[in-house]
Amino acid sequence: MRIETRGLTFDVAAGGPADGVPVLLLHGFPQHSGEFDDVVPALHAAGLRTYAPDQRGYSPDARPPQVRDYRLAECVADAVALLDALDVPAAHLVGHDWGALVAWQVAAYHPDRVHTLTAVSVPHPAAMAHALATDAGQKARSSYIALFRRAGTAEKVLLAWNGAALRKMLGGVGDAERVARYAEPMRRPGALTAALNWYRAMSGAELARTPAVPVPTTFVWSDGDTAIGRTAAETCAERVTGEYRFVVLPGVSHWIPDEAPQALTEAILARVGPTL
Repeated sequence: MRIETRGLTFDVAAGGPADGVPVLLLHGFPQHSGEFDDVVPALHAAGLRTYAPDQRGYSPDARPPQVRDYRLAECVADAVALLDALDVPAAHLVGHDWGALVAWQVAAYHPDRVHTLTAVSVPHPAAMAHALATDAGQKARSSYIALFRRAGTAEKVLLAWNGAALRKMLGGVGDAERVARYAEPMRRPGALTAALNWYRAMSGAELARTPAVPVPTTFVWSDGDTAIGRTAAETCAERVTGEYRFVVLPGVSHWIPDEAPQALTEAILARVGPTL
């Protein structure tokens, strides 16, 4: 389905029982809504209705030109506007990577719109900001962001030689076919720049001032994640005032929805189930 809101048009994958309790699934970089394809069947079987949008910059008709258009606050406003357009007063929220940062802020600033939160790989924004400021290990893990923020240079590096660097980065998602399903859309004109603009618009101050999250929350992290270290992951609990669970997936990489969909599905259903 396609949803027009805030002057943009978003491609949204919808599925499950029409009268099911809604779940909003927010993808990360450099993926799209398809990263949840191996997760949603079990959610549908449990009676949940899922909506997975290709977010700002990823939907071809939701690709504004300015870097400032990709500030986290704009992406959060998109998520809330999509719920409005779907006539959903409140939903269970699941987000991975950048989608997790959006989900954390939706839950922090609009808790009335969120039944529960399952954040995947990336911790609460303030925990992330704290780790970036104080933990040398996290600074090293996040050093790639400096490249991503260099307009033109990042695109050249990632897309050279048929997108070899981009494909290598995505290696943890699975076989070559699965890598291609994410890499190929990023090779289309303007797509990678729009996706990288999320990094270019990122503000450490904006992350740091994110309030604590009052809704029931599960944070799913994998100890094989090269982007997010244990310091950021473990201090996440300090930024949640609602009932909180920390789920660690041993030996799994950053690409949890692709690499460990069953474990992620179990974590989501364990969080959502008691509210149904």
